[in-house]
Amino acid sequence: MPHVLDRWSRSFWRLAGRAVDLDGADSWLDAPVSATARVGGGWLDVEAAARGWTLDRGGPEAGLLPSMAALDGPGFDSAQLRPAIRDFYEHTAAWDMEVWSSWSPVVWPAGELVARLYARRVEQLALPMRPLDVAHGMDSQVTVVRDGAGEQVAAAWVRTLRSNGRHVFSGSYATRTLPRADRPSIHVTFPLESGNVQVFLRPSVTKDGGLRLESPCGGFGQDGAYVVVREGRDVAARVPLHETFHVYVDGRGVLRTDHELRVGRLSAVRLHYRLERAS
Repeated sequence: MPHVLDRWSRSFWRLAGRAVDLDGADSWLDAPVSATARVGGGWLDVEAAARGWTLDRGGPEAGLLPSMAALDGPGFDSAQLRPAIRDFYEHTAAWDMEVWSSWSPVVWPAGELVARLYARRVEQLALPMRPLDVAHGMDSQVTVVRDGAGEQVAAAWVRTLRSNGRHVFSGSYATRTLPRADRPSIHVTFPLESGNVQVFLRPSVTKDGGLRLESPCGGFGQDGAYVVVREGRDVAARVPLHETFHVYVDGRGVLRTDHELRVGRLSAVRLHYRLERAS
């Protein structure tokens, strides 16, 4: 039986969202969901069976994208990216990750409440609340998802805390072109029971060959964050969560990422990643 908080949450989004046709005009929001309240990595086998996917697990060179060129289009040329950045996205499993986190004091109490009541229980979107939570680093597993023709259509990236094995994020990564967009965005889906959270990130190349990914403010059907509920009638709502990733190579040749999550105009949490190719 669904947890009372989960039932309340889905009821809220059914009221706040709009009806969508995920098999028709709104198919750009069709994405994996979890069949159970505890998400972890269990959603992947269920979705693979339902969608006719095959899974390549544990490949040492598996990447979130088969090629960064999949994002090419007006205003974005992946050939301008630093080689290390391309390598990370195309061979993500070969990279180790260290993480640091810093929360806004204003937002931290609400974040801690959500983490305790929801994120840790469902093992999804469990952002580290304290710097020491990630002191021992994160482990990650990338599973390549292929269609019937053997082409990579997505990748599942599951990240856990090395100190206790607790799931932090479990997501599906792919490229998708929004209805009125002139080029693809990175499409990230975090499955939840009978729904999901989706983020569409618009890529750009910085002057020094870095990568910038943004989910900006905008209207329905544009880059940004969405909540989708697939229980009864399908509904979706755009939410005021905005993310920015800046992936770059520092002066010592180290690959790093600055990640900021904002609620409206308020900066909620900043994460910093140090990325190193495994020996």
